[in-house]
Amino acid sequence: MASSSARDTIHWGILGCGDVCEVKSGPGLQRARGSKLVAVMRRNGALAADFARRHGVPRWYDDARALVNDPEVDAVYIATPPGSHLEGVQLAAAAGKPVYVEKPMARSARECDAMIAAGAAAGQKLFVAFYRRGLPRFVKVKELLAKGAIGRLTGMQHRLASLGHAGTGVVAHGGPPQPQWRTNVVVSGGGLLLDLGSHALDLLDFYGGPLQAVHGHAARLATADEVEDTVALSFRTSDGVPGSATYNFASHAKEDVMTLSGDAGRISFSVFGHEPVRLETARAVEEFTFDPPPHIAQPLIQTVVDDLLGRGTCPSTGATARRTSAVIDAVLAEYYGGRDDEFWQRPETWPGRR
Repeated sequence: MASSSARDTIHWGILGCGDVCEVKSGPGLQRARGSKLVAVMRRNGALAADFARRHGVPRWYDDARALVNDPEVDAVYIATPPGSHLEGVQLAAAAGKPVYVEKPMARSARECDAMIAAGAAAGQKLFVAFYRRGLPRFVKVKELLAKGAIGRLTGMQHRLASLGHAGTGVVAHGGPPQPQWRTNVVVSGGGLLLDLGSHALDLLDFYGGPLQAVHGHAARLATADEVEDTVALSFRTSDGVPGSATYNFASHAKEDVMTLSGDAGRISFSVFGHEPVRLETARAVEEFTFDPPPHIAQPLIQTVVDDLLGRGTCPSTGATARRTSAVIDAVLAEYYGGRDDEFWQRPETWPGRR
C-alpha cells in the first residue's frame, strides 16, 4: 500500500460480499472519510456482479487472488465465515495489502497466530471487526470508567440468554435441525459463543484489559446440533478484578445485561440491544441514550481508515482479537477435546457432543 503521505484515500476490496456487507459494513467502507470501495469478490460471480451493480462498485471478481492482486485495491476486507479467514489473510498479506477481517477472528487462537504471523511477515496491519469498540454507546462506557465515575472497578459480569439458537435457523427443544454456518464447526469453529459471545468477551477485554485465569464449562443440553448451547466462565483482569459470564443459547427467555461494578457505583447496559447506558451512584442515576448508526460498523471502519492513513489508531487489532479467541479456546477446550489442532475434523473425539 502506498504511504499515507502519498494518498488521502484507502481503496478497498471485499472478499465475500454476502449479507454482512449489505448494510452493516459495505456502505460503511463507502461512506467513511478517506475511504472508497472499488472491488468486490464472491465465488458466485453473478452474485458478486449483482452486489457491485446495486452498490455502485466499479469492479467485481469470482476469484480471491484476482481481487487481492488488483493494483487499485489498497486494503482488503474479509467478510467470509471464520473458517476461511486464515486463507484470506494469507492471500492479502502475500499481495502486500493490510486486512480488516470479520469477527470472530478465526476458529481458534492457533489460526489467529498464523494470521498475525502472515501480516507481520509482510509488514502489513491486521484489524478485526469487533465494531462495538467504535460505537458511541460503548465508547461512553469506557469514558465513564476512565474518569472514575464508579470509582475503582471491582467486578465485571455479563449474562446473555436467547430463545434457542435465535437468528441461526436452528430449532431447539426437539425441533428438526436446520444447520447454518454459525453452528457448523468446520466453518465457524464452534457454536454461538464464537459468533455472539465473542462480542461480549471482546468488550470485557476493552474495559478491563486482557482476561486472565480463565476457567469455564460448556455443554449441549437442549439444541439439536452438535455444538455447545450453554457456557459459563470466570476470569480476572491483570488488576485482579474478578468477573464472570454466562451464555444460554437454549433459554425460554431473553436476557442481555453487562454490569461493571465499582466501589462508588455501577454501569449497566445491553451488548446487543440499544437500551440506555445506566450509571448508578450514591448521588444520582443517569441514563445515556444513543441511536445506532445506519451502518453499524462504520465508526470502527473509520478508525481503521484513519489508522491506515496515519491520522489515528484503531482499537481492534489482530492482537486484541486474538486474546478473545484464546479466552474462547480456554472455555471450550473440554467440550471439543482440545482446540490446539484442527479439532473440527475429529468430531468423534469431542467429549461434549456425547
